[in-house]
Amino acid sequence: MAREFQRGHKAKISDLTAGTDLYVGVQISGPGLTFDISCFGLDADEQLSDDRYFVFFNQPKSPEESIQLLGAQAGDTEAFRITLDKIPPQIQKLSFTATIDGAGQMSQIAPGYVRIVAGGEEVARYSFAGGEFTTERAVMLGDLYLKDVWRFAAVGQGFDGGLDALLKNFGGEVAEEEPAPAPGAPAQTQAPAFAPPPQAAAPPAPPAPAPAPSFGAPAPAAPSVHTAPTIAGTTPPAGFGTPPGVPPQAAPAPTSPQMFTPPGAPAGQFTPPGAPAGQFAPPGAPGAFPGQAQPFGGATTLAPVPPEANVRVVLTKYAEAPVGDRWTEQNPQLVRATLTKGANILAKQGSMVAYQGDIDFAHKGSGLLGKLTGALTGQGMSLMRCSGDGEVFLADEASRVFVIRLQGEQLYTSAQGVLAFDEALDTEVRRIEGAGLPGGGLFSMLFSGTGAVAVKTRGVPVVIPVGPATYVDGNAVIAWSAGAQAVTTTALRLRRSGYSRQTSEAVNLQFRGAPGNFVVVQPFEV
Repeated sequence: MAREFQRGHKAKISDLTAGTDLYVGVQISGPGLTFDISCFGLDADEQLSDDRYFVFFNQPKSPEESIQLLGAQAGDTEAFRITLDKIPPQIQKLSFTATIDGAGQMSQIAPGYVRIVAGGEEVARYSFAGGEFTTERAVMLGDLYLKDVWRFAAVGQGFDGGLDALLKNFGGEVAEEEPAPAPGAPAQTQAPAFAPPPQAAAPPAPPAPAPAPSFGAPAPAAPSVHTAPTIAGTTPPAGFGTPPGVPPQAAPAPTSPQMFTPPGAPAGQFTPPGAPAGQFAPPGAPGAFPGQAQPFGGATTLAPVPPEANVRVVLTKYAEAPVGDRWTEQNPQLVRATLTKGANILAKQGSMVAYQGDIDFAHKGSGLLGKLTGALTGQGMSLMRCSGDGEVFLADEASRVFVIRLQGEQLYTSAQGVLAFDEALDTEVRRIEGAGLPGGGLFSMLFSGTGAVAVKTRGVPVVIPVGPATYVDGNAVIAWSAGAQAVTTTALRLRRSGYSRQTSEAVNLQFRGAPGNFVVVQPFEV
């Protein structure tokens, strides 16, 4: 059965399969969109130091064929064959990317995935969708990387530029032109015997519209299949792609974006009608900035940056907090957990915002009973196990975070209020008896033992001492001491208009207990 990954999750390949001959399939589509799916073979500095290890539509394999582009296979938009034991030692990471060829953005894509198949069996899958992106035109989907052993990481990171910008980001060189596939080109490489059986293919995306012709230039006879430039070393022969009727030697040199000249204007720097010759100053531009010796548009001498505006000075107040104990509140919305071998934490899935060191992230299943309890009670939690040596930074939608440390104590809380906790703590679902709700009660999470619980709240909470008659809205309560008895009750004396909503709000919790007990309430209702 395939192991499901979420963004940021990592695993050793040896934990997924004993094989080294892998099939990597990518499925991505969108209305009116065409995609270029590529693999970058990067060195230890995550740079494309050898262009021969950029495998894409115009270079379908690496020199020793450890990375091969297979084309569409078994329902996948694009597929690769990766032979790990043939990859040369200077290649430390394989980054699989998808870029939009032409207009469009990644927010328009349909749900897709990147998967790993070994021995004809799918062993890993990372799913993504357009809702995770905005205006990006490329996405880094996943990595196979060498860290003692080969590992897989689900990345899902958007990138603003297209394939050429992504290539430059990895240190590659971009050629000026790209060749179209020559007539009679050989057929696509066949899938190896280990490839998965065909699965239901996604409906083919409609062809991309022809690009608009350049301003002031004749429209091309036919659009190129790809608009992404080729890498250095694969530049086509002189004259290839020259518009009909233009000799190769007369083909115009590419125009810099800063030297754009409208149709009919003389060559050179554009000067609007009526403006003096020279550098064009936009209407309303100031004559000079403070510290400049020349007016705007001329040769300028910028004033030195004031010491108080230096970037290091400005960012000092946001510096990482010094390590305290295992849990350190970085700021009101961020907590840092320091991990060591054998001392794992469990955190809400998707709460990792950064990490340092050798950290592994894995899905934490709760078993059939836990899943049923969560479905019935609303207290089910989607957790990830964080293990290794290093630091993990955790947050959740800028909620305020508080670390509560238990020393052989107990604490009740709601699942919605938990961000992370030490795996050494015991957890249990408890029922709060009483009337007023379907089933006759509410449910809570009980933490016991020695360790810490990171609790998140919407806004600054208030800790209320438990008195003879303490009532709290069940949707606003975050946590309470184990010695406080909680029962559900119906506030008969309080109108429904006294609550922020008009449905099922007349039910709240009554707390009773000896002096010294407390309940934590947030200024927000779940």
